[in-house]
Order: sequence, then structure tokens, then C-alpha cells
Amino acid sequence: MPNSKKIGLILGPLIFFITINLPFEMISDIGDAVIGVALWMITWWITEAVSISVTALLPLILFPLLKIMPIAEVGANYGSPIIFLFFGGFVLALALEKVNLHKRIALTIIKITGTTPNKVILGFMIATGLLSMWISNTASTVVMLPIALSVIQLLINDEDGFTKDDKNFALATMLGIAFSANAGGIATIIGTPPNSVLIGLLENEYQIEISFLQWMAIGLPFSIVMITIVYFVLVKWMYPNKNLQFKASRQVIDSELNKLGKLSAKEKQVLLVFAITVFLWIFRTLINKLFPGLKLSDTIISMIAAVSLFAIPFNFKKGEFILQWKDTEKLAWGILILFGGGLALAKGMSSSGIVDLVSTAIASSNISVLLTASLLIFLMLFMTELMSNVALVAVLAPVVAGIAIGLQIPILNLLIPVTIASSCAFMLPMATPPNAIVFASGYIKVHQMAKVGIVLNLIAIGLLVLLFQYIIPFLF
Repeated sequence: MPNSKKIGLILGPLIFFITINLPFEMISDIGDAVIGVALWMITWWITEAVSISVTALLPLILFPLLKIMPIAEVGANYGSPIIFLFFGGFVLALALEKVNLHKRIALTIIKITGTTPNKVILGFMIATGLLSMWISNTASTVVMLPIALSVIQLLINDEDGFTKDDKNFALATMLGIAFSANAGGIATIIGTPPNSVLIGLLENEYQIEISFLQWMAIGLPFSIVMITIVYFVLVKWMYPNKNLQFKASRQVIDSELNKLGKLSAKEKQVLLVFAITVFLWIFRTLINKLFPGLKLSDTIISMIAAVSLFAIPFNFKKGEFILQWKDTEKLAWGILILFGGGLALAKGMSSSGIVDLVSTAIASSNISVLLTASLLIFLMLFMTELMSNVALVAVLAPVVAGIAIGLQIPILNLLIPVTIASSCAFMLPMATPPNAIVFASGYIKVHQMAKVGIVLNLIAIGLLVLLFQYIIPFLF
């Protein structure tokens, strides 16, 4: 075990015990207890002394013992509707991966975009971004990486060897895949966990509901703009491949598609469930207006999709289904627990008066709204380079809500750009799983990722400040 983990393991509970036994009162008995629990969780989350999902279970033990809230109330956060929305999304992604539909979609997109070097890079980026809207950014990167490596291998083995243009192509492809995976998840509620943490917080604490379509109205344009910027920064500025020409990449794509064969009956069934689910998510508000008694929610739609994949037979005679329960072994259960821990912590902060205290302190000070928003976006984006973005949003979102109330602005105006900032980590290999996966390919050095990443981070901050100032007030 690394020293940082050993230190964190002891430091977390130590800070907690010191905080709850201070000779003076910071806020109140309950408020101080919540701060102690939060500091313990933050310490373990930053140092990853234990799994971040295990850390998320601490409120279930500590909140009832410290009389912050009864266990039934704490436990309710771990069964919040937003958790089941994400569970349904996970199951849908599981089915797409099981029948290899995600790979077919990716290959088809790359084939459509073309086979000149820059078009190949663009194809990889569009395919990865699109997949990341519906399946985890880790899975979408894992799907794209071997295909990209096959194309790069052609350049290594050609007549002129691995030239500078070849290396730039390899770099741009690898970074393009990772960064598109990060940006693509922003587009939908289920695309990346921080989005769901925010939606859960808004529903639980403030009774504000953001529909799937409302989020896409903000997330999808931002993803498209960000992926476009990534493309131009990589291929036109940082790592151009002006003299590179090769057509063999089409053979690789065709070969991979041929291996998959024709669209199978299982793929068609999953595709149908997926298409109906996305349709219902997008047009839910309209459907509820047409049928007022229906009262569809995004979570209900998600669970209908999940149950359908387990319960509608693929082969009725043989009793075969698309998914069996054993398939859920691959499900990211830890993320669901992490959501619950984050929501429980937010509830504790709210009920103990910490959020009110933050909002009162901000209200009594004379702070520029734009400067505060810019600083919060900057902090979130660069902090997420070093720690889990889900854990970060779980801790900071309630505080940011308090700051928004203190500044007397709608909390959505501030919370949405700050949450999106947590998915814009482009600088370091350890910042996100896609960054780490492509870094492990061996074609990227840390300084090369950081060189592009710092530029993209700063551009993302600028875009998010514009989002805060002009777009979100207009949409909400």
C-alpha cells in the first residue's frame, strides 16, 4: 500500500475525532458532526485509502450514531429515484456491450466519416463521444482503443517507418479518443455520474426537476462544441499531420465490421429497446401532457428498459433472454453506492444548517457574482484532475448551492456549469479513466497530454463562464 494511502487511512478518522471533540463550537453540535464526517470522507476520497464506494457508506454508520439523522432517513438517500435512473442506464449499456452493438455503431461512424488521416481522427472522436452519451466513458474508450491501435500499427509497418507525422497522428488519435469520451458523457444525464449526482441533489433538496431533454439542451451543444475544439486544437494546431497519406485504414475498419457479421436478431432487439427508451426520455413531457394520468418519469422509463432486457424473451421456446441476472456482475454497483453517500452527505449539510451558513456568509459579503462563478468553475475543473469527479461533486455541490443562494441567483445557474466542469479534466493521465487508458497505450507522454490539456482546460473554463452568464439564464 502506498504511503499516501496509509497516511489517509489514519488521518481520516483522526480529523473526524478532533473535529467532533473541539473545545469550542464551530456551528452547532450537529453541524460540527457533519463537518467531521465530511472531512473524514474527503480525506479518504482524496487519498483513496479505501475504495471511494466504501467511503460513501460512512454516513449510514456515522449519521445515526451522531444523532444527525435516523438510519431510515439516511438509507433513503441510497434508494433515491436518481440512483434507479442510473441503474437502468447501466443495464441498457450492459446490453449494448453484451451484443457488441456499441462496437458496430462506432465502426459504422468511423467508416462514414472517411479514411483520410484527419477524417479518421474525427471519426474516432465522434464515435467515442456518441458512445459516451449512453455507456461509461471507460467502456467507450476500451472499445475504440484496439481499433485505433490497429490503424496506428499500419503506419509503424509502412515503408517510411514511424515518421513525425505518423507520431502526431497516433498522438491526436489517442488524445482525441480520451477527450471525446470525457466530453461526450456531459451530453446526457446518464452519460457521466456527476450529472446524476447533481440531478439527485436538486430533486432531493430543492424539489427542482431537470428532465432528460432539458439537460440535453445544455449538455449536447456543450459536448459538440468541446469535441470540435479538441479536434481543431489537436490536428490543426498541436499535432498536425500535413504530409500523411494512407488508405489502408478503410481495410482495418471493413475487416472489423466483417468480423461482426450481419446485424443479429439480438442486436435488433437491443437496438429497439434502446431507441424506444431514448424516444421516451426525449418526449416524456409531451407524452405526459397528452396522457395526464400516465405521469412518466425519467426513472420509470429507465426501469422499464432495464426490466424489458431481463424479461422480454429473445427466444420464447428456449426461454432465452438478452440479459441474465449474472450479467449484472459487470455493473458498476460501487458508483450507485457513491451516489447514495453523496446525497446523504448533502442532506446532512442541509439539515445541520451548513448550507444556510454558507449562503448567509456570501450574502453579507460584497462579492462579484461573475468572479465567484469563474473561481468556482476554475477550482472544480483543476481539482478534478487530482480526485474523483463524482466524490468532488458530492461534496461541493451543496456548498455551491449555498453560495448561489447567498449571491441571490438561481442555484441552477451556478450548479450546472460547476458540475460540467468536473467532467472537463484533460490534463493528467490519472484525472479520468479514459486519460489513463490511452496513456497506457505507450504513444503518449505526460508532458504531451498536459500541453494539450492545459489549453483545453482554460478553453472549457471560458465556455462554462459563457454558459453561466448567458445560456443557462436564457434556458431556465
